[in-house]
Amino acid sequence: MTFSAVLLAGGESRRMGTDKATFLFRGKPLWQVQLETLRKLRPAEIFLSARTDLSWRPDDVQFIADIPPSCGPLSGIAASLVKIHTAHLLALAIDMPFMTEDYLRSICDAIEPGRGVVAKIDNRAEPLAAVYPREAEIDFQVQLAFAPNFAQTPELNRPLS
Repeated sequence: MTFSAVLLAGGESRRMGTDKATFLFRGKPLWQVQLETLRKLRPAEIFLSARTDLSWRPDDVQFIADIPPSCGPLSGIAASLVKIHTAHLLALAIDMPFMTEDYLRSICDAIEPGRGVVAKIDNRAEPLAAVYPREAEIDFQVQLAFAPNFAQTPELNRPLS
């Protein structure tokens, strides 16, 4: 089944103190490592989702601006689902260099019409290495409508006891 892919690179890297995308991993910047992995999967198209277009973006990778105000990866996935020309979108975060081609291929091989596939790491869902059906775009839009309010409401944005 054909699919599109997006490399999610919209984070501010506040905790890291330097741009994650250009951080060297095994001698290569993370953006290059992740794009090489995505290219091996042969998606119909590759997008880069970020707050602004990045100087290192290769010409064959299409830029998609995160939907403002940025709500992290949610904004990037939502913006990408609107632009894809296929029925599914493989999302991969820039800061997951240990995610292998084989594992991503296995979740792509599990694609079914109208259904997504989310990777599991130690029995925990990993939505930043996942496949989303185009139909999920409406769900992302609904969540984006609530996300800014949630972040600005301290009583809702506290740890559960």
